[in-house]
Amino acid sequence: MTPAQTVAEPQPPLQPLLDDAVIALRAPTQVWSGRDGDLGAAAIDGIFHGDVRHVREITTTCADSRIEWISLSTHGPSRVVFAGLLRGLDEEWVADPKVRIVRDRTVDGRRVSESWQLRNGRDVPVGTTVSMRFVPEFASLHDVKAGGSTPGAFDVEIGDGEARVRSGAQSFALAAPGAELGEQDGAIVVTWRLEAPARGEARASWELALHDETLVVEPARRPAPWDAGEVIGEVAQRHPRLARWLETALGDLDALRLALPGNPEDEFYAAGAPWFFTLFGRDSIWAARLMLPLDAAIAASTLRVLARLQGDVDDAETAQEPGKILHELRSSTLEIPGENVSLPPLYYGSVDSTPLWVCLLHDAWRAGMPEDEVRPLIPALRRALAWLIEYGDSDGDGFIDYIDRTGRGLANQGWKDSGDSIQWRDGRLAEGPIALCEVQAYAYEAALAGAELLERFGEGDEPHGPAELRAWAAELRERFAGSFWVETPEGRYPAVALDRNKRPVDTLTSNIGHLIGTGILEPDEERHVAELLLGESMASGFGIRTMSTGAAGYWPLSYHGGSVWTHDTAIAVHGMVRAGLVDEANRVVDGMLDAAEGFVYRVPELHSGDPRSETDVPTPYPAACRPQAWSAAAAVTALTAVRAQ
Repeated sequence: MTPAQTVAEPQPPLQPLLDDAVIALRAPTQVWSGRDGDLGAAAIDGIFHGDVRHVREITTTCADSRIEWISLSTHGPSRVVFAGLLRGLDEEWVADPKVRIVRDRTVDGRRVSESWQLRNGRDVPVGTTVSMRFVPEFASLHDVKAGGSTPGAFDVEIGDGEARVRSGAQSFALAAPGAELGEQDGAIVVTWRLEAPARGEARASWELALHDETLVVEPARRPAPWDAGEVIGEVAQRHPRLARWLETALGDLDALRLALPGNPEDEFYAAGAPWFFTLFGRDSIWAARLMLPLDAAIAASTLRVLARLQGDVDDAETAQEPGKILHELRSSTLEIPGENVSLPPLYYGSVDSTPLWVCLLHDAWRAGMPEDEVRPLIPALRRALAWLIEYGDSDGDGFIDYIDRTGRGLANQGWKDSGDSIQWRDGRLAEGPIALCEVQAYAYEAALAGAELLERFGEGDEPHGPAELRAWAAELRERFAGSFWVETPEGRYPAVALDRNKRPVDTLTSNIGHLIGTGILEPDEERHVAELLLGESMASGFGIRTMSTGAAGYWPLSYHGGSVWTHDTAIAVHGMVRAGLVDEANRVVDGMLDAAEGFVYRVPELHSGDPRSETDVPTPYPAACRPQAWSAAAAVTALTAVRAQ
């Protein structure tokens, strides 16, 4: 080896990029592929069911021609059509392609199917053999996310036109009518002979039925409870971009609906694809809350689902406490490599799910949730309010806070739950217990909402009754005003949090947008905060940045330190409308619509905070989930702001 030669260092495992991949989904099943429909070229590719990638690779070959894929068409969240040319079967020296092949993929909650058409535009018959190679894997979704995967051992049985593959609790059955099935090097090979008559077509199809005995969720059984066509028609003429966003978003929300086994009538939104096809307290609550203008039913069922899993013991391992609403439900322990994080299947490490549950119950009742559905939830309401007062303040300073008691849970337990999300303006990380500004606002709003619900439903004599709740809220509001406001070169604003020493962490962040409309600020303070969020350091032109460009830790592709999260922006808009700041809300919505258009109306979990002055379209955060429930529900918040004009 010469001195000029070097040996490349092995690249460590990296989280798969998602922005260019094609997805078809119906929770809890999803298929990720390339633009030709085949699977295996990209790290994310595969057929996933629950938290397991059942099939890693599908490759297609035609015996007599290369397949030249020329088009991709999505038909809602669950169907994708790929079309290509077979010029090897065409006439010689003819410019117009005459032989085409079409691949039509559909996904439902337990099945993946494809139909194939060989379309012949020639005046003579054409025939060919098409083969597909299916490679089973049965790897953990968590391993895939970490940048690697370990295939599970599996058994294959082939007979009677069907292949059955099993790996412990997971299995699938592959049926391909009219095809020959065989096994080769651990893969299943499916072969059809297709004969298309002159100016006619030939068809083939296959279906994969998926099963997992360990699943803790199941597909929604009923149609979506909203009339998307009516809503879209309402805005299509005046706001065509909003209509297109709503059409895509409502389709995605439909596909993200799940239920728990044993209570299939009570649906909730899975957080998002590909990593979060399960119940999340915070995400499911916010998605349902933002959707309330169109649908109160899923808010009611989300409340019931979470109430059944409400905490009843004090357990540091699960972060459970009496009355607390969970953070996340999984079928197995979630290990996050490199972060020393190990989350049990039922994990309660969320400081905001509990007050947000109370707020959703109140808002759903006001939006039309029947009183005979509200009344059975009053005991859960009392327990949630008791958690706020008795457990939410871990160190007795009068603010709702969090700290991981095990060293293996989430270090940050607000919506910005990455390890570096709460930092000082100079870039230093804040130390806990941490009291987030928005959590105080949620708690204030929840206490007043709870008092109103208890009065209405005859529960005023219970511990922590309406009078005590209102007094507690008033004291919290006063303490907030005295402790959270900071002055920096960027102006005066509420700090993102108080740290372990009760010092206000002085970074300007999007968290302050969550304060608007809750009542914890004075009206002039709400207007001031709104203007800060619309300022150059916070408004990217495509939404509100998570962190100001004036902070030392700002980076436009930082997960929580400069990127734009559409749901986060939508929560600020939600508050602005409630506070009567309708003009400000619609200025923000204009940027949200620009972002939606840039992402062809399927807005991802987050995108870069790069300014509009540098790019005509938003820059992807390439590992962002899409679709994601609360990003999709943001379209309904945009509709609410437009209606308020």
